[in-house]
Amino acid sequence: MKVLIRGAGVAGLTLAHELATRGADVTVVEKRREIAGNASWQAGGMLAPWCERESAEEAVLALGRGAADWWDAALPGHVCRRGTLVLAPARDAGELDRFGRRTSRFRQLDACEIATLEPALAGRFGRGLFFAGEAHLDPRKALLALRDKLLGVGVRIEFGHRSGYADVEVDCTGIADRRSELRGVRGEMLVLQTAEISLARPVRLLHPRVPVYVVPRSANLFMVGATMIECDAAGPITARSTMELLGAAYALHPAFGEAELVETGVGVRPAFADNLPRVERDGRNIRINGLYRHGFLLAPAMAGQAADMILGNPAAKEFALEAHR
Repeated sequence: MKVLIRGAGVAGLTLAHELATRGADVTVVEKRREIAGNASWQAGGMLAPWCERESAEEAVLALGRGAADWWDAALPGHVCRRGTLVLAPARDAGELDRFGRRTSRFRQLDACEIATLEPALAGRFGRGLFFAGEAHLDPRKALLALRDKLLGVGVRIEFGHRSGYADVEVDCTGIADRRSELRGVRGEMLVLQTAEISLARPVRLLHPRVPVYVVPRSANLFMVGATMIECDAAGPITARSTMELLGAAYALHPAFGEAELVETGVGVRPAFADNLPRVERDGRNIRINGLYRHGFLLAPAMAGQAADMILGNPAAKEFALEAHR
């Protein structure tokens, strides 16, 4: 079966991988000239289903709990399984209790245990929550590695133009799919570089107004994100967001005050009204969309659902999430 996938973000590439491993003839078409610049490129790469449950429906946890295993199998060596650390400044300690009430599978930490996990944060926080079962990856390295793997197994990836006939076409273009029921949610991020601090895992710093996460990457880089602004404007990051993200990083550790600001970025995430993803079929046309802020976490599950639908798995039905509501 020939399948044409439009969009080479995380949804399109994970579907291409799922279909190729099941024997389909796959072409991916991307309107950009390279795999960069989309919302997936700006992502944090946290595979954190239990933490995300704090502000998401149970379906996100159900669909995302297998994501780290999927990425580990697809791209061995890219997944870092060191958990997630959740902290709050002393004045906002009540936010930890609220976060804990809405989540599960965590362990309460005291100041000594926080220092053991992250020596750079010793003496800075009295309490924390540790989600040991969570993981993270570098989204950019993962996207490029997935592209290379797909090319190696015969998947065609074409840039800047549309290919020819296919038995099935799949729209994975995210916010570019301008259906009225989709809305854009703008996320802004920073990349800081400093050798003055080392973190082993993503750290979420809770604040009632500006909760943020800091994700360590290679070469002394740290991704700091992300705002959640209800609009689809894709222009440069605002001064306010920059100050808020920098202030939160500084609150986590003063060493970030001397860090180099090496990059700012903006991604517009597509979301439906319920903030849950959908796989929809209309004849030979299929759409995967609405991954919202959970692209790398939910793309494997959505790819599996779509591949079942495309290749005729008799157990596959149009994905509606009723079982998880």
